[in-house]
Amino acid sequence: MTVAVRRAPVAVLGGTFDPVHYGHLRPAIELLEGLGLAEVRLVPGRVPPHRATPSRPPALRRALVAAAVDGVPGLVVDDRELQRPGPSYTLDTLRSLRQELGPERPLCFALGSDAFRGLAGWHRWRELIDYAHLVVMTRAGDRGVLPTALRDWLSDRETADPAALRTAPAGRVLFHPVARLEISATQIRRLLAHGRSARGLMPEAVWRRVAEEGLYGYPQP
Repeated sequence: MTVAVRRAPVAVLGGTFDPVHYGHLRPAIELLEGLGLAEVRLVPGRVPPHRATPSRPPALRRALVAAAVDGVPGLVVDDRELQRPGPSYTLDTLRSLRQELGPERPLCFALGSDAFRGLAGWHRWRELIDYAHLVVMTRAGDRGVLPTALRDWLSDRETADPAALRTAPAGRVLFHPVARLEISATQIRRLLAHGRSARGLMPEAVWRRVAEEGLYGYPQP
């Protein structure tokens, strides 16, 4: 029996991006190329349900992400969560994207392995896979130890074949290795708050705006 092959998947990578840096961008590029995706949409969150409210306003974080992906084929900024009031629930975002893309286009939601291990604490987490595949980004292949409930749920949904993401619009879970870049937004904010440079940790266009406008406390007087 012939398996239907759909158009290349669209992927979503969310975060506070406070600020955006190469630790966000490099994995996105590796997903784009390694999985043959049509595009990766970076989605800044307004009110993240599982972490502290971002230190900088939505419009600024969106502008920095837009600067970061400018000229990078396949990476785009998607601000739908910034336009939506209330907590930025992933389920709402995937529903919105599914409406936009239609019922047949493969959609992937990318998240880190740490976030995946805590998935059972997310808002209506079992429904996510009704709208998208889950792509779990692992560092050096490390999946970590999964809670029993999540491990049982995963047992009949996991695939080791990236091609499976093209043969259905949603419903599978793929673990995919990406580069380990020891960069964090917390680290960058700490550097800038102490008057130290974060150059080289983020795209030059982002760094220049951060430096020239004194964002995140940089430069110091």
